[in-house]
Amino acid sequence: MGKKVKKESEPPSKDVFDPLPIESKKAATVVLMLNSPEEEVLVKACEAIHKFAEKGDENRSSLLGLGAVEPLSHLISHEDKLVRRNAFMALGVMAANSDVKRLLKKLDAIPSIIRKLSPEEDVVVHEFATLCLASLSVDFSCKVQISDQEGLEPLIQLLSSPDPDVKKNSVETICNLVQDLPSRVAVRELNGVPPLLELLRSEFPVIQQLSLRTLVVVTTDTDTRATFREEQGFDRLLEFLCNKEFSDLHVEALQVLSNCLEDRDSLQLIHETGGLQRLLQFITTPTLLDIQTNAVKAISRVAQSSENRKLLHEQDIERSLVELLSLEGDSLRTATCQAVAAMSLHLASKDAFRDLDGIRAVVQLLGSEGGEVREAAAQALSSLTSSNQLNSYAVYEAEGDEGLVQQLHDVIPGAVAHAAAVLTNMAEQEVLRCSILSHGAMAALLEPLQSADTHTLVRATQALAALACDAEGRADLRNAGGLVPLVQLLRSNHKEVRRNACWAISVCANDEPTAVELCKLGALDLLQEINSSANRRNKFSEIALQRLLDSNLSLKYSLTNTLAPTDITVDGFYDPGQARSGQRVLTLEDLSKQPVNQRRPVIAINAKPLDTVSVDQSEERQQDSPTETRTASVLSSKGSTRTPSKGKSKGRKEDEKLRDEDESKPQQEVATVTEKPWMLPYDAAFHALVTEATKTILPLHVESEQYSALARLVSEVMGGAVEVDRQHDFLWELHLSELRYELQSNIIPIGQIRKGTYYHRALLYKVLADRIGVSCSLVRGEYNRVWNEVLLSVGTPHYPGCQPQPRAHLVDLIHQPGRLLRANTPQAKQYQTI
Repeated sequence: MGKKVKKESEPPSKDVFDPLPIESKKAATVVLMLNSPEEEVLVKACEAIHKFAEKGDENRSSLLGLGAVEPLSHLISHEDKLVRRNAFMALGVMAANSDVKRLLKKLDAIPSIIRKLSPEEDVVVHEFATLCLASLSVDFSCKVQISDQEGLEPLIQLLSSPDPDVKKNSVETICNLVQDLPSRVAVRELNGVPPLLELLRSEFPVIQQLSLRTLVVVTTDTDTRATFREEQGFDRLLEFLCNKEFSDLHVEALQVLSNCLEDRDSLQLIHETGGLQRLLQFITTPTLLDIQTNAVKAISRVAQSSENRKLLHEQDIERSLVELLSLEGDSLRTATCQAVAAMSLHLASKDAFRDLDGIRAVVQLLGSEGGEVREAAAQALSSLTSSNQLNSYAVYEAEGDEGLVQQLHDVIPGAVAHAAAVLTNMAEQEVLRCSILSHGAMAALLEPLQSADTHTLVRATQALAALACDAEGRADLRNAGGLVPLVQLLRSNHKEVRRNACWAISVCANDEPTAVELCKLGALDLLQEINSSANRRNKFSEIALQRLLDSNLSLKYSLTNTLAPTDITVDGFYDPGQARSGQRVLTLEDLSKQPVNQRRPVIAINAKPLDTVSVDQSEERQQDSPTETRTASVLSSKGSTRTPSKGKSKGRKEDEKLRDEDESKPQQEVATVTEKPWMLPYDAAFHALVTEATKTILPLHVESEQYSALARLVSEVMGGAVEVDRQHDFLWELHLSELRYELQSNIIPIGQIRKGTYYHRALLYKVLADRIGVSCSLVRGEYNRVWNEVLLSVGTPHYPGCQPQPRAHLVDLIHQPGRLLRANTPQAKQYQTI
């Protein structure tokens, strides 16, 4: 390339060369010329570098290595207009290289570039200066610097430039800048919405697309949406959407519309101008998949408001959405299910979807290969069945319960959480709950209960609580091993997870077998720890602890030292003694395995004959067995309103065949498999006492006589009256030691005790009273003092026709058996302490 090093207009001098043409094909030589003091050399050098850099990124990297960037960054501020222009052309092209961008950022070139965006500058300077900024604005720190240098305002002004390249580069830079919230607000404050809307009329698709992408981002701001309305943005947008030539850009346009329709004022405006009908046409008219998908997404955004849902319902939007559910395309199906979920918050829409058989269509999508579709389908069903039993039954009729149970194994946390929510809604109905359990729901919940996703944990515990509200569900949970992860959730640091786990445990603790198992797993200790913390305690943890104790009265008595009149003891109750702080209370079976020792003996209650126990345990094992036979029989007895499908009928026949085969097995073979469980020995003496108390106490009609007569019976059985000063001669300890070694067990049946002191007599009084329906409490004090309290109405009423107020009395069982001592009197206190 030829280069003149001296202007021809200058007068000749002895010390100056004449004009000298220089030809150079080496980039290094040209880069050196960037340091020349002569403007003409600089112009030619910048021009040459521009042409060389345009040929590819490899050339740009080469120029970077030769040191071209730093002199060019200075030349863009040169006083000569032509030098500035050519320098910008060279630098603008080179800025596309990532290494060049990093160097420009290091050289702090952005302020110099922004200064050249003024209206006085050449259009070419504007073009390549904005090209530089478009490249640089991809970097976060450069975005911040452009904003700090107030570069957004001149860029917005250049959106009205007559040059399309300037417009394109400016809007691209703005599009990059508005990814950060402060710039979005600044675009509105600098009146940037009108020129952005005007760019929608550009003849260049790339400018239209960049403008739409910018509007998609800025319209997420509420105030910007208001400005959009004021500037007739909807008219421009609808005009754009009605033009089929721009169909490839309708996706972005619908995204802008979707944002704006979040505001009720916007929806009302577009409805009045006919835009809503146009939007519905995009949904129902076969067109590009992306266009339909984004139109449905716009509907979902509209449906976030209750007023908007009502308006959409009036447009019969449910029918359109149900039709879309049958179309191909995972993205469309996902968006449609999400729209169904949003619209289902409207009560009338829930009914409409059911009437249009939309629930069956959504259920079918649970089996989709696409994870997003399965998640969205479960989300839609969750919304449809929320507080709506008819829709829950419709899911059941579509055989969706089985698919939902299977979805509990899904790898997508959202799909699992929504499936669990639907099952929770459905489990409110007994027929549906039995069907859900028959598909192995409790076993399927094991995985979600150990999820790392808190939303999944919350939904899984809610489903567990809903399904465990009857004995069948709790038995399934125990057999599946679900109590272990449930108890572990009590350790969760997430407030809602911990609260839901407490609620689930309170439901599970409604029967003794589950309550005992929960205590074995440490639920009691964890609940006590939670309730002792002011920050972690909640009403559900208090309820869970109380129900756990109410279902295990032996444990309750050991820990709280009190049984209320409403705490009715049954066979299997035992008194292990007062538990110390932090001490674990062993079960009767565990205690039976211990060798005979010198500790306080355990007093046990059991008036059930062995043959009755065997029958009851056999029935219990049959109920607890998680087999298809049990679930089929439950469904046949409780779910007769459902018409079974052919597939399920076939499955039931196969189950019956397997059952017949099992029944034909020799009894000897079954016996060898079944291990004989430990059983509490039958207490015939206590059984006889219950019979005697029933015959002698119940015929008495006066409460006080019943209390006293029962006390005398207890005293007579346990050694009779004992004077206060002769208690040391009453050798009850020796008697119990003899019983212990005679039975070779630390567990003593209460009916075999013939010499008993306070705590033996009070316990016998309580368990006999519970058997015959006499109300009393059991209270443990200090120094082996235990007493019974009863409520007795004595005295005259304050007002005619009113019963006197019942007052608490202690029952004397040892000194003057049958005497009733008014609580809080000296005599009562003496009985409690001496």
